[in-house]
Amino acid sequence: MDDIFVARLMSSTLYTANRDTLVEDAAQTMLDGDVGAVLVVDDDDHIEGILTSTDFVGIVAASHPKAQTSVERYMTEDVVTTTAQVPIRDAADLMIEHGVHHLPVVDEDDRVIGMLSTRDIASYLSSEETPSP
Repeated sequence: MDDIFVARLMSSTLYTANRDTLVEDAAQTMLDGDVGAVLVVDDDDHIEGILTSTDFVGIVAASHPKAQTSVERYMTEDVVTTTAQVPIRDAADLMIEHGVHHLPVVDEDDRVIGMLSTRDIASYLSSEETPSP
């Protein structure tokens, strides 16, 4: 992988907001763009921060008053799963094909036994490859 550079893999379509953008608008931008983050930039497109889907977990948890909305309202019901014996490349392909970052791992009885995330795959690749100087 020494001959593959960031420029080859990066997305060049950027989803941005400024410091004054409402979180609701940033969330809508993320949904519209099907992305997990918006970059917070100044008027000259210098990065000032990043707002990710993980940040929204904290936003929802800290919201007052509490919305008292059940998970059922927003959960995905047609969950893409994998099994423990699927090769990692096939699991990664499945994630890309379905646009997901998390794959629940199920046993032969469809009981959940684990979770595979894009972070797990990135960590694996990072430990398999010697970092460049």
